[in-house]
Amino acid sequence: MKTIVQKYGGTSLATKESREKVVSKIIEKHKKGYNVVVVVSAIGRKENPYSTDSLIDLINKNSISKRELDMILSCGEIISAVVLSNALSENGYKSIVYTGYQAGIKTNKDFGKAKIIEIEPNKIRESLKNNYIVIVAGFQGATKEGEITTLGRGGSDISAVALGKALDSKWVEIYSDVDGIMTADPNIVPNARSLETMGYSEVYQLAEDGAKIIHPKAVEIAQKYNIPIKIKNTFSDKQGTTIESTETLILNGKKNFENEKVITAITYKKDRIQVIIYMDTEEDNTEKLMEELTSNNISIDLINFFIDKKIFTIDKEDLKVVESILKKGKYNYKLIKNCCKLSAIGYKMQGIPGVMARIVKALSKKGIKILQTSDSHSTIWCLIEEKDTNKALTALHEEFKLYK
Repeated sequence: MKTIVQKYGGTSLATKESREKVVSKIIEKHKKGYNVVVVVSAIGRKENPYSTDSLIDLINKNSISKRELDMILSCGEIISAVVLSNALSENGYKSIVYTGYQAGIKTNKDFGKAKIIEIEPNKIRESLKNNYIVIVAGFQGATKEGEITTLGRGGSDISAVALGKALDSKWVEIYSDVDGIMTADPNIVPNARSLETMGYSEVYQLAEDGAKIIHPKAVEIAQKYNIPIKIKNTFSDKQGTTIESTETLILNGKKNFENEKVITAITYKKDRIQVIIYMDTEEDNTEKLMEELTSNNISIDLINFFIDKKIFTIDKEDLKVVESILKKGKYNYKLIKNCCKLSAIGYKMQGIPGVMARIVKALSKKGIKILQTSDSHSTIWCLIEEKDTNKALTALHEEFKLYK
């Protein structure tokens, strides 16, 4: 029998009615003869008493070790898994629940953002042989010493794809409350549409740049091992989005390069701060500055280095540390706060002239000030003022006719 891994997010498990939808989708695959392994997130969001955020609110993060914090954070997914197992039992289907540790997910000791080292899914395989539906608590694993670890926010996606690799899953299904990957955030751009297919690289970039549909690390694993991912809506029967290599999609006739748009989708990331450092041209301290930022685990983005100034962006959360470094080094600097990084993504843009010009023109027509730009072979980034985010997304969606 072929194995399929399904992952259900918190909104899919938040209510009795939504769990009934989940159960019906699991049973549907089980009846078709598939071995079904289900990975679950914690139930609901912040307002739900068993969500990850609610569990965090139970304790003072400043007075607890990362080890103990991971122990309480892992509880939400375990509760979710048992509740779903009970729902399957009520429908006459036998299931078994495993924690990440019991499922054989081994990680390093980096509490709060652990990395999976290996998976030994022997218990899962044995349960599948006995016709059980297997439910695994996502977002977690354990060190070789048995210490509970968590994989970081969105880690259940990583759990699902990593298990898909370990179990030779035919594909991995990621369920949420949206109809697949959209051309833009539908809450901002009402005529955004669902994309039928996307390549790994495009989806990875979307996820890295703010789209919250799937964890970028999960896409990275899928791409490395060529595992197809299907992004679907728990609450509808629409086909969603299939993620594979662009070459495979073209080869199988699922993508026609000639008919593809230059831009596939747009996304954004708020809470960015632009840092402009005015340098002494006679004494270049760039190397020292970079070393200090690196040693403090500061990630910088949209990097433009000139002889007389260095420009880059940081996350709002890192401002305090960065300012401390700049003041200590007596740098002459300027901060532009409340910025947003806009990303226009499309594998077909490589070698196509005029794409940046179209973006600049579309934003300028709406009176949107561009603070900085950068590009790669498949992405163009623009830093804008946060207040213009919605207007900018709509403008680019219209310019590239992504609604068609």
